[in-house]
Amino acid sequence: MAAPIVRFNFLHVYHRLALFKHRPHETFVTLCQFYSSESAARQKPEQNITVLGNTYKTDSWTNVRPKILEKVGKNLHLKKGHPLNLLKTRIEKHFYENYFNRWRNPLFSVYDNISPVVTLEQNFDSLLVPEDHISRSLSDSYYINTKYMLRAHTSAHEHDLIKSGLDAFLIFGDVYRRDHVDASHYPVFHQVEGARLFTEHQLFSKVRDPTNLKLFEEGRREPTKQESHTLEAAKLMEFELKSTLENLAADLFGKGLETKWVETYFPFTHPSWELEVKFQGEWLEVLGCGILEQQILKSESIVKQCVTLIYRHKIFISYFKIDCVWQVALAMCYTAGAVDSIGWAFGLGLERLAMTLYDIPDIRLFWSEDSGFLSQFEGSDHLKPIKYKEGAHPVSKFSPCINDLSFWIPENFSENDFHDLVRNVCGEYVEQVKLIDDFKHPKTKRQSQCYRIVYRHMEKSFTKEEVNVMHEKVAKLATEELGVEIR
Repeated sequence: MAAPIVRFNFLHVYHRLALFKHRPHETFVTLCQFYSSESAARQKPEQNITVLGNTYKTDSWTNVRPKILEKVGKNLHLKKGHPLNLLKTRIEKHFYENYFNRWRNPLFSVYDNISPVVTLEQNFDSLLVPEDHISRSLSDSYYINTKYMLRAHTSAHEHDLIKSGLDAFLIFGDVYRRDHVDASHYPVFHQVEGARLFTEHQLFSKVRDPTNLKLFEEGRREPTKQESHTLEAAKLMEFELKSTLENLAADLFGKGLETKWVETYFPFTHPSWELEVKFQGEWLEVLGCGILEQQILKSESIVKQCVTLIYRHKIFISYFKIDCVWQVALAMCYTAGAVDSIGWAFGLGLERLAMTLYDIPDIRLFWSEDSGFLSQFEGSDHLKPIKYKEGAHPVSKFSPCINDLSFWIPENFSENDFHDLVRNVCGEYVEQVKLIDDFKHPKTKRQSQCYRIVYRHMEKSFTKEEVNVMHEKVAKLATEELGVEIR
């Protein structure tokens, strides 16, 4: 009998079994509800779409639109003279000049051109994102199909880089999220992800007597530490992380900066914080960070030991293909490759920071090809303070056109879906989409919503007829694709 080739998604098996083990009924009901809502998506005929030269088959999960695919590969953070590139250079320079390895070379490696197409495992499972987390829904992320998506954060590459043996790195890249339409939100933006790992020797090297200090223990999870971390290790890691990021903030905003730390939650770090700085009299959220979950860092060597045991005892070898043995081992122990280390990570949005530092009033300007905008940054020294002069090239000197659209919504309606549809139809000509009325009929219990759409061209005045064409197309596609009923 021919040997069967067994293939399975070991990450989904791993996480679903872990959930089911502790909360079987709750997990089953939650997953059923989650995926039943997702299956409400329109059934689409199978086609092919091409992203960065690679072709992918579409399926019922495909929700990435042409306007979004046009942005893939633009890499604004690599474009010389662009404000995002200036900010990237400042951050790189800070880490290059302040952190060194034992040979006095820069400690942090930089990766700035990794493809934004990732697997669901990379984007979610490798970071311990729960199966029913809202970020997995079709209304929040851009899916190419049920296997591939456009990354929602640069953290999607964290596990792979740690697994490759890196212990300090920065990742710059474009990320994609379905979001509202306004001056500070855009479905494509840019992030920098930073991570650093410490061995026991590295973490305790500055302690006067580290004899009895350890990284790990079998303890309990507390607000200030993970169950596998000693209190001493957790406190030192918190100090290292916060000191690193406060120094970065001071370099970007200026010395004497007032900062505060706010506790928060991320699936892949614990404890977790957000850093806020007081800038021009107001508190501004700058970044999120935390101590990496130790489950992410467990040694790949354990996986290799599993494989070694399988070969040594000839388990399954006579029956399964060799590539399946690796899958069995990975399913048995899915981990990154740093069992003897403890780590921290942070993530920072480049657009939000650049808008603050350079006084850029509208996020759409980052995508402008107009020389009036770009010339203000070209040839600039990244270390010199730069302020965008709106008078030289305002967001738009032309008047907006405002139209409202009211409709009855179906049960599975998502506001993000409507924002995404408007963005796909109108592109850069839509300045804002805002919910201005939400009404539930007392007798029929049907729900109605009204959205105000602000249309504005950045280079000319719109005629009423031009706006009406776009508005009517929005209404038509909302009816066809989202199942709304225009009032």
